[in-house]
Amino acid sequence: MSPFLAIDTSAGTSVALVAGGTVLAEVNYEDRMGHSESIGTALAEVFAKADITPARITAVIAGRGPAPFTGLRVGIAAAIAFAEGVARPIFGVVSHDAIALAALEAQASAASSAQASAETPLLVTSDARRSEVYWSLYSGLDHHGVPVRLDGPNVAKPADLETLLSERGLNPMRTDQPVSASHLARLAEKLILVGLLDTDVSALYLRAPDAVAPKPQVRLGRVAGA
Repeated sequence: MSPFLAIDTSAGTSVALVAGGTVLAEVNYEDRMGHSESIGTALAEVFAKADITPARITAVIAGRGPAPFTGLRVGIAAAIAFAEGVARPIFGVVSHDAIALAALEAQASAASSAQASAETPLLVTSDARRSEVYWSLYSGLDHHGVPVRLDGPNVAKPADLETLLSERGLNPMRTDQPVSASHLARLAEKLILVGLLDTDVSALYLRAPDAVAPKPQVRLGRVAGA
């Protein structure tokens, strides 16, 4: 199988090449503020590590977040530009779903550990800034190995999220698994096999960006010569 290129900037900058479930190369930069500076270097490094040319990729996968506006748009814009440059299709994957895949597969490989379920779901959270978190709930993996999302992505204050979980009678499992472009690509491979990979690459900000258009100026008083 020809490789997928995956790009995610919902936290740091993560770029990976994956083919048939095998990670050919992955580059991760943890800096959550330097996406614009890191993305070009990460792309060059991942192709050099895999020792392949961009023309060999089958598709580009963009992490859709949720994440704050500025960082997330860098990865999506880079994925769109790269896909156009090599004339390959582009698809979007929810970044929380990739985190859930990693966490749920780890659970499944540890036979003695408890497994996520609808009654005891897996809670995935990520930093939304403004003293808030993005969150999603998962009941486990379906028979295709795809995470089953019960709720989310949503955004809330941590205290409000805990109140919501308590009101629902849920004591979820939690994970500190970071988002990884390799899991993004592996999930995309699973989704495309069952016809569920989405071409939607819109960003999941879940709230309006800080930057807004200026309000029209209101003219006060008379206009000279009127």
